[in-house]
Amino acid sequence: MKKFKGNILVVDDEKSMREILEIFLRSEGYAVAVAENGEKAIDAVKKDIFDLIITDMKMPRVSGLELLKNVKQIASDTIVVIITAFGTTDSAVEAMKLGAYDYIQKPFQLDNIRLVVKNALDKQKLQKDVSLLKQQLKPPSLENIIGKSQSMQTLFSVISKTAESNASVLITGESGTGKELVAKAIHSLSPRKDNHFVAVNCAAIPEGLLESELFGYMKGAFTGAASSKQGLFELANDGTLFLDEIGEMPMSLQAKLLRVIEGDTFRRVGGVSDLNVDVRIISATNKDLQEMIEQKLFREDLYFRLNVLSVKIPPLRERRDDISLLVEHFLKKFAGDRKRFSQEAIELLRNYRWKGNVRELENIIERTVLLCDSEIIDAEHLPDEISSARKAEKVTLPSGGMDIDKLMEETEKAYILKALEKTNGVKTEAAKLLNLTFRSFRHKLKKYGIDRKIITD
Repeated sequence: MKKFKGNILVVDDEKSMREILEIFLRSEGYAVAVAENGEKAIDAVKKDIFDLIITDMKMPRVSGLELLKNVKQIASDTIVVIITAFGTTDSAVEAMKLGAYDYIQKPFQLDNIRLVVKNALDKQKLQKDVSLLKQQLKPPSLENIIGKSQSMQTLFSVISKTAESNASVLITGESGTGKELVAKAIHSLSPRKDNHFVAVNCAAIPEGLLESELFGYMKGAFTGAASSKQGLFELANDGTLFLDEIGEMPMSLQAKLLRVIEGDTFRRVGGVSDLNVDVRIISATNKDLQEMIEQKLFREDLYFRLNVLSVKIPPLRERRDDISLLVEHFLKKFAGDRKRFSQEAIELLRNYRWKGNVRELENIIERTVLLCDSEIIDAEHLPDEISSARKAEKVTLPSGGMDIDKLMEETEKAYILKALEKTNGVKTEAAKLLNLTFRSFRHKLKKYGIDRKIITD
């Protein structure tokens, strides 16, 4: 059995040619995928990682040259070898200028294919080895993204490869998974790293103000515009613009964003001339944009422009092997070396559902550290929603029955008093510890008649 040497994609509209190359390359020890046209090849490159692509030059709809351009945009380190017939050497030379590694003329000998592929992959391996020697450790840009699970190792690889490109990126994942951290990592590893990373939450800015925030405005464009102002696109010029919660962008503004992406130009609100801009756009969402497209809530053409490269962040419940690492990281952040979790507490944290993902875990670790006086944080110190399963096993119901509502109120009151004690009576901080709004916290103080001198901050 031959040793695996690399992952190759063969693209040709002639079935016989695809089959010959597939059989030969497999016999040489390569993993081989095939595509019958350029469109299917582009889809394959978006979904998988190939070390090398062998493509015919002349194909219907998407030619070998067009495929080459797309590959260099999506996966710049993938090697592309062009196969061309006699009489098309001019196109072959053009392909070399666009980044093709080599071209092979038809008819060809399989020995020639063997030599070109081997030399190309040997060169690629040497470049990767040199790069690894230079890095030694995980790039600093990825240090804040914690994980050792297979899904996270895959994510690190995708981030690194995505960073090399200049194409638009769509990051998807549930709330709290760390989409902005991933966006910053992509920027920090990219050729644009020395320029601005500008982030905007499309859900946090009112619809009427979002356009002027993105594109800026001219003096007198609207009431209150006493002077002209640069927008975020201008501030991010030569850098990266991160559009968080892109699914919340109104349809009217989606059309204007599409115009910027397609033409690299925009116009300030109230302006009469277009401004040129060079910005890489990274967007993120926790919504299903394809479903929104069907509901006419998101433009399909904009979706394809934003989703040239895709990065999907796994939810915490799908990478439970990382929870212990994350707990250790957050514990050190909030307590240094002063506290540690018992093994039982860690197991409860590992088995929790984590609907709020890493953000929820961080908040709970911070709250638990502040409320626990012990050096060892045990299961009983964890919030009720986490430790309830353990407690339920040990509970003995009284024969005469009990008032569950009263018990819940007493528990809630005890937590409020403990939070106030920890924050020296500062209500806003106590409310934050308990994940309550300040208004809700004041209501509970009144409800339980907690009458004490409280600093109002």
